[in-house]
Amino acid sequence: MLTIDQATYDGIVAHAKRDHPDEACGIVAGPEGSDRAERLVEMVNAAGSPTFYEFDSTELLELYKEMWDRDEEPVVIYHSHTATGAYPSRTDIGLASEPGAHYVLVSTREHGNNAGPVEFRSYRIVDGEVTEEPVTVVDELTASN
Repeated sequence: MLTIDQATYDGIVAHAKRDHPDEACGIVAGPEGSDRAERLVEMVNAAGSPTFYEFDSTELLELYKEMWDRDEEPVVIYHSHTATGAYPSRTDIGLASEPGAHYVLVSTREHGNNAGPVEFRSYRIVDGEVTEEPVTVVDELTASN
C-alpha cells in the first residue's frame, strides 16, 4: 500500500495537469528503507511527448547523487498518461528498474489541464509483473503512517 500526504498528492496531480498534453514525470524521495514518500521532485520530460516520458539523464544523475548524499531513495516514481487510463504500458513496464518503488500513474485524459478529477493509481512492478496497490492519502505523514 502507498501512503502519501495530501500536499504530495496535490503536487503530483498539479504537475500532471500543468504539463498536459505532454506526459509529466517525477520522483518522490524518502529515507532509505522507510517507504515514506517525503520529498516531491518534479522532473523534466526530456521526450516532450504526449505518449512517452523520459527522465533527462543529467537531471536524473544529479538527483540520484543528491539522494545518496541525503540517505534517500526513490519511494515513488510517477508519470502521467494524457490519452489513456492510469495503467502501465508495455514501455512503462520495461523501463521499471526500481523494484522497491511505487509506480504512480495519473491519467489526465478526461479533463486535461482543466479543473476536474484525475485517475490516480499506484503499482508495484517487479520483473515485468504489475500489481496494483491501494493508495491512502493522509493529511500529513506521521510516525505511525
